[in-house]
Amino acid sequence: MCSSRLVRSTKLLLLIIMVAALFGCSRDPNVRKHKYFQSGMRYFEQGKYPEAAIQFTNAIRIDAGYADAHYQLAQTYLKTAHLANAFQEFAHTVELQPDNFQARIAMANFLIAGRQYKQAQEQADTLLQKWPNDPQSYETLSSLLAAQSNFPGAIDAMQKAIAVAPNRAQSYLNLALLQIRNNQPDAGETNFRKALELNPKFIDARVLYGSYLQLRGRLDEAEQQFRDAVASSPTDPTLYATLGRFYLSEGKKSQAQAFLTDAKIKFASDSAGYRLLGEFFLAAGDLDQAAAEYSDLSRQHPKDLQVKKDYIQVLILKNQLEQARKLNDEILNSNPNDNDGLLYRGQLQMRDGLSNQAVATLQTLTRNDPENGLGHFYLGNAIAMTGDEIHAAEEWRTAARLRPDLIGPPRALAGSAIRTHDMGALEQAATEIIKLQPQSPDGYAMRAISNINRRQLPQAEEDIKKAIAVAPQSPVGYQQLGGLNLVKKNYLAAEAAYREALDRDANSYDALQGLMNTLLLQNQVEKAIAAANAQIAKSPNNSGFYSLLGTALFNKKDLNGAEGAFAKAIQRDKNSVGAVIKLGEVQAAGGEADKALATYQEGIKNHPREADFYVLMGELYESKKQTTQAENAYQQALTLKPQDAFASQRLASVMARSGGDLDVALTLAQAARQNLPDSPGAADTLGWVYYQKGVYRPAIDMFQEALRLGQKNQSPDSADIHYHLGLAYAKANQSTLARQQLERVLKINPKYSDADELRKELARLQS
Repeated sequence: MCSSRLVRSTKLLLLIIMVAALFGCSRDPNVRKHKYFQSGMRYFEQGKYPEAAIQFTNAIRIDAGYADAHYQLAQTYLKTAHLANAFQEFAHTVELQPDNFQARIAMANFLIAGRQYKQAQEQADTLLQKWPNDPQSYETLSSLLAAQSNFPGAIDAMQKAIAVAPNRAQSYLNLALLQIRNNQPDAGETNFRKALELNPKFIDARVLYGSYLQLRGRLDEAEQQFRDAVASSPTDPTLYATLGRFYLSEGKKSQAQAFLTDAKIKFASDSAGYRLLGEFFLAAGDLDQAAAEYSDLSRQHPKDLQVKKDYIQVLILKNQLEQARKLNDEILNSNPNDNDGLLYRGQLQMRDGLSNQAVATLQTLTRNDPENGLGHFYLGNAIAMTGDEIHAAEEWRTAARLRPDLIGPPRALAGSAIRTHDMGALEQAATEIIKLQPQSPDGYAMRAISNINRRQLPQAEEDIKKAIAVAPQSPVGYQQLGGLNLVKKNYLAAEAAYREALDRDANSYDALQGLMNTLLLQNQVEKAIAAANAQIAKSPNNSGFYSLLGTALFNKKDLNGAEGAFAKAIQRDKNSVGAVIKLGEVQAAGGEADKALATYQEGIKNHPREADFYVLMGELYESKKQTTQAENAYQQALTLKPQDAFASQRLASVMARSGGDLDVALTLAQAARQNLPDSPGAADTLGWVYYQKGVYRPAIDMFQEALRLGQKNQSPDSADIHYHLGLAYAKANQSTLARQQLERVLKINPKYSDADELRKELARLQS
């Protein structure tokens, strides 16, 4: 019995020791952090990156100095495109492990991409000092030099990388790309071939070589490279997409469609593969076939979330908003923070004219995912709809930094620069467009506009030649050639260039506008009208052409003809807001204010979110002395477009004259003055609000500024501003100056509307 008790006691003791050991292990921080790390690695290898990030983060919470976890977390952030977080983790890794070669390489590349060249040079120097025999050290230096446009230096560094490792195919590919950028195409081709000789299955080299051959017009050779890439990696659907894009770009649409239809069958169980045909239709601009394809895919793969998302984007492009909204609501009901769902909701709200709601939605997206380039791009678009050009441009710049492959942000920045007349910003945006689309004339044309406006005419001429060279059948280069000759006052050459543009595109609004401006500058009004009518005969459904004709007739004081032309423009395109605005202006100029109001009210039915209609109605109500209606119209404009400086100015002016809340009027007038620094009207309005508040010295300063701006802008001398200044001088007990200003009003306009009050004030000052 004693023996059996001893055995039981021994077993119990062993069990207690084992439990204690296990418990001790579970409490050991080193054991726990390694478990989290290994779990993270398993998730990473399975492609479950969010889960991997959580586990690596857990390991770091236990041991902040766990360098391997920082490095793997950086790699995970790279996979999920959280680039700022990835850079931060690489930096932590280098701090903890100064000899972590790959982390230092990654950090240097981030610094280069962020244009932090000084810090990148420090990393490159360290790499070359510690690892002088590794080709990646020289490749990093080469990337840094290339980013600073030092292509000879970059080529020299890459050749040193090859000297260190003469059988590394990647170095030859890098060298080829640098030589092509340095205008050494033959040398570049030699190194493309060398890279493929060393590694015939080097897919990146084969695809890039194919693209090079395509640009050189060697289409059969290019196609063969793309086909060889597909043959080398037949399970990679992205290579099928590359060959499909090649066929499409070369006008072989039916061949591309047939090839991608076969690919869809081949990849019947791979989402990236069976979506290729739909993506092709979308890229080809064939929205009907794209919608039909994604509709079929939705039925065949109802659980494929990406198919649903692609389908929503197509529906938005087709303006089938209700169906798009229904599908998108399904996504957001399941996951309210789905990034794509928020992106589509923002787009839908913009399509509905709900700019403020779109801004809120897209701000939620960019808060959730600060590195979402598309989110920042569309947020910029939504902000622009509110009239806030400054903050819109900030979002577009962020989008361009996060997604340098997107053409939308630089195009948006170029448009913003044109609207704000910032020619330096236009040049920068145009240069980015050229980098992304070197075979498109648009970037060269925009840069030419920048140079023309800054009178850098030789540079503009070079860009115009390039625009024509890359796209000789496009009107774009010839339009800018016309603009260049117009600035030179070489009217015959300008006219010829615009006619060349119209020969290439009979529907080109810009070309006809340029031609008519050229003729009008020579006082050839009838020829300008004839040019418009001739082009209308060729393109009778072009709404813009009727608008141009209407403008010419309006300038000729032919109000009936102008009204008819603008009416025809609207008949052909009810969405032509500009034509509706001009029609109302013609009617108002003819003394038909009520008719103009009716025109704008009709425009609001079709465009209920268009703030300009309310601003114009406000002006008409002011002319009719209907102060309450004017105030309501301006308030409605500001509800739709809070940053509308002109609406702010007019509302402040009406409120100051009608006894409204002067504190509100002051806020509005100050905002208008800030956003319209060169406007005499904005300065005058702010001065008038100061006057009404009894603050006369600032009022006098503002009225004087308004007169100065009027002279600067070569505006007609304003009786109103002189009148206001005279009243302010009177209140400030500066009688002589007051009389001078009030007498000036009567010289400008003896029938001034407030002449009776003015004469009473003069009499009082003289008594």
